Amino acid sequence: MPSHLVRALSERAQLPVVDETNIDAFLAPTEGEAENTVLFFTGDPAQRPEADDVAVVLPEILQAFRGRLRGAVVKRGSEDKLKARFSVMVMPSLVVTRRDQPVGVLGKIRDWSEYVEKISAWLSPDAPVIVPSGGPKVEITHAGKEIVR
Repeated sequence: MPSHLVRALSERAQLPVVDETNIDAFLAPTEGEAENTVLFFTGDPAQRPEADDVAVVLPEILQAFRGRLRGAVVKRGSEDKLKARFSVMVMPSLVVTRRDQPVGVLGKIRDWSEYVEKISAWLSPDAPVIVPSGGPKVEITHAGKEIVR
């Protein structure tokens, strides 16, 4: 269950709540919409009280990048299913995407200047997307044979 501040953010800023069933539709911009989005992965507010701080900052970020960035809150029950797809390692995190590809992740609460600097760079059309690692790979050599897992 999201904290009171996260719920208020979703309601006041009119941010949609996305999950694995509707996230692709949200990420595909309709005509006139920005192709870049910011997804808010809150984590458990009881364990991660910084989510409330990020919930306060997110509307300011959306205002600063008005017309260039759309926002959504990722449903708590869907975060574990979606975090690998968007390279989320810690919560809370803000993920900036270009259409359905992540271009940057900011974990925890940050200084305002860092939000502005990084998001500005990620909104550039030539900003590289994040390529999922595909998980850890281990190379083992046993009796002269190389095994890659």
